[in-house]
Amino acid sequence: MAPISQITTMGQTPAGQDIHAIDLHNGPLRARILTLGAIVQDLRMRGLDHSLVVGCERLDRYYSDMRYVGALVGRYANRIALGRFDLNGAQYHLSQNTVGRHCLHGGAEGSDVTIWQIQGYTRSQVHLRAHFADGHMGFPGALDVDCVIRLTDDGVLEFDIQATTTAATPVSFAHHGYFNLAGSPDINDHQLEIAARHYVDVDAEGIPTGQLIDVVGSEIDFSQLTPIGSRRVDHNFCVCPARGALRPVARLVSPQAGVTLTVETTEPGLQVYTGDHFTGCRPRAGIALETQAWPDAPNQPSFPNAILQPDEVYHSRTRYLFGTL
Repeated sequence: MAPISQITTMGQTPAGQDIHAIDLHNGPLRARILTLGAIVQDLRMRGLDHSLVVGCERLDRYYSDMRYVGALVGRYANRIALGRFDLNGAQYHLSQNTVGRHCLHGGAEGSDVTIWQIQGYTRSQVHLRAHFADGHMGFPGALDVDCVIRLTDDGVLEFDIQATTTAATPVSFAHHGYFNLAGSPDINDHQLEIAARHYVDVDAEGIPTGQLIDVVGSEIDFSQLTPIGSRRVDHNFCVCPARGALRPVARLVSPQAGVTLTVETTEPGLQVYTGDHFTGCRPRAGIALETQAWPDAPNQPSFPNAILQPDEVYHSRTRYLFGTL
């Protein structure tokens, strides 16, 4: 990552809005954050000559073959079946931006292609804000979102997100970074452990069936530290029955680089995706560890509640703690 001043204009959106980069540094970590989508474009750890995340220097690719990579996705991360849900006696129809049928990551113009406004910054953190109008992508309620991205002196990349709404609405934001701790061509030699007993069963289009599958003995059993190998994973692991206290939910290890990553979150779900369908770079170039609500929760009464009420504050925290073996 070439040195730049802490805030630099990097380019423009197709609509002519400026895209800025904010450089952060603290302890062993340094990062570059874009106002486009709150994207973590680059993340470095002292002593390593490679980025810990997949990123792209060409900003236009974040609208095409690198869509969602490193971004904060929402207002509802993951899928909502058939792009619709019922709430308080009304049916809402959303942007159907995946396979022409479902809503993915908040729709065609989700938070990943929003220009977030800088509210303040220091050497180690930046405060970003976004506003989504009532009816944006079909969702009810005007939504105001504040996201503080910080680096701590003990090697943590942290996301602290708060949101309020004018009407009841589904809300779930997730950092959609792809991690590769070794800077290697793929993540097959990484090892993964997930603190979950079940994962959400999905159909061929990634839509939940409503059933939960026991992790132990399954093809994606990561209940103990296990090599990822050639396993293809794109599933939500049920790490908690509701949003709650910050707790560790996953551990990623690269024996090759001697680097570890521990994920801590308040969220009830962890979507793990091994990047098998990457088009913007080599397939499986990184692994996504997205802390979020369970997919399609607005249409699944048995899933943890993901509806934010006007008298409530959505508050999500996730910490990615990096270390060495």
